[in-house]
Amino acid sequence: MKDYKELRIGTRAVHAGVEPDPSTGAIMTPIYQTSTYVQQAPGKHKGYEYSRTQNPTRTALEKSLSALEKAEFGIAFSSGMAAISAVMQLLKSGDHIICSDDVYGGTFRLFDKIYRNYGLEFSFVDSSNLANVRASLKSKTRVIWIETPTNPTLKVTDIRGAREICDDCKALLVVDNTFMSPYFQSPLQHGADLVLYSTTKYIAGHSDIVGGAVVTNNAGLAERLHFIQNAAGAVPGPMDCFLTLRGIKTLHLRMQRHEENTRAIFEFLKSQPQIKKIYYPGDDRHPGYSVQCRQACGHGAIISLDLGSLANAGKFISGLEVFKLAESLGGVESLVDHPAIMTHASVDPETRTALGITDGFIRLSIGIEDVRDLISDLQQGLERI
Repeated sequence: MKDYKELRIGTRAVHAGVEPDPSTGAIMTPIYQTSTYVQQAPGKHKGYEYSRTQNPTRTALEKSLSALEKAEFGIAFSSGMAAISAVMQLLKSGDHIICSDDVYGGTFRLFDKIYRNYGLEFSFVDSSNLANVRASLKSKTRVIWIETPTNPTLKVTDIRGAREICDDCKALLVVDNTFMSPYFQSPLQHGADLVLYSTTKYIAGHSDIVGGAVVTNNAGLAERLHFIQNAAGAVPGPMDCFLTLRGIKTLHLRMQRHEENTRAIFEFLKSQPQIKKIYYPGDDRHPGYSVQCRQACGHGAIISLDLGSLANAGKFISGLEVFKLAESLGGVESLVDHPAIMTHASVDPETRTALGITDGFIRLSIGIEDVRDLISDLQQGLERI
C-alpha cells in the first residue's frame, strides 16, 4: 500500500495502521486479551513484554490514530482525562499554562483542583481573542492549551495565531480537537505540537467505550509520553482498542452525516422565538466563523442554545423523545445536555455565568438519525415552553 500520508482520510480511516494478522490473515485486528508474553530467553522477545507497556491491539490503534492526523506518533490512553493528565506530567512545579476559559468542565476541574496542588499555575482566558493570550504570558509560560471550538459555548481560536505566540515564548501548543475530530480539522498542520482527543466521542463514535489519545510529530515528546503512558499505566484495554478501531473505519461517513443533520437543524432552530441565543460555528454571524472556515473543513455537530431560564430548559428537555438526556457527545445517537448541572457543574457558578453557561443553557449533540425525526423532536420540546 502507498504511504498513508498520500491517501485521503476516508481511505486512511479504513486501512491505515491496520494490517492482516500475520498468523491467520484475519482482516480485522485481533483482540490480544493477554497481560504478558512468553519470552524466548531473558530479554529476548517478539516486541511485547507486558500489556501495560505494549499490546498489539493498542499498537494498531495508535498507528491508526496517527494516520488520521498524518502524524508520526499516536499514544492511546484509557480516557480523554488520562491523556490530558499525561500531557500535564510533561511539566514541572512552577510552570505556567494558559488555557481557554471555556473548556470542558472535567479539564477545568483537573487543572484547578488537582494540578494546582502540584505547583502548576493556570491562567484561564478567552483565547478566541489572542490579545488575551499575549497579555497573560509569563516568563514561565510553558503551554498554551486551547479547545477550538470550546465546550460548550463554541468559541473559535486561531490555531496559527496561537502558534505564533508559542514561537515567541517558546511554549508548547496543545489543541483539544475532540469536537472537530481529524475529519474536519488537523491542528498539527496549523502548528500544534500536541493534539488531544477524547476518543470516546466522534473517533469511536458509538458510545460504547471510554478512551483518549495524543498525537504528535515531535519524537521527543512522543518518547516522553510513551514513558508516562507505561509508568503511570492509564492505558486502554484491548477490547476498547478493538472497538475504537472499528469505529474509526466509519469516521468519515459518520462525520458527513453528523454535519448534514446539524446544518439542517441549525436552519430550523435559528428562527425559533423560544431561543434567546444560539451557538454554532457554522453560523455566519458567529464571531469566529471566518477563522473556523479558514482552519477547518466543517463546523461540527454541536449546537448550544440559551432558552432563558432553568424552567424553560426543563420544559424543553421533558418534551424530547429521540434526543436522550445524557452527558458526553459524538455518538451516533443525539443527546441533550444541561451543562450547568451536568458536564460543567465543577465550574463555579460565577465563572459559568461569566462564560454564558446559564441555567437556561442547553448543549445538543446531533447524531446520525433521520434529520426529519430530530427536527420534529426538537419542535415538540420547544412547544413545551
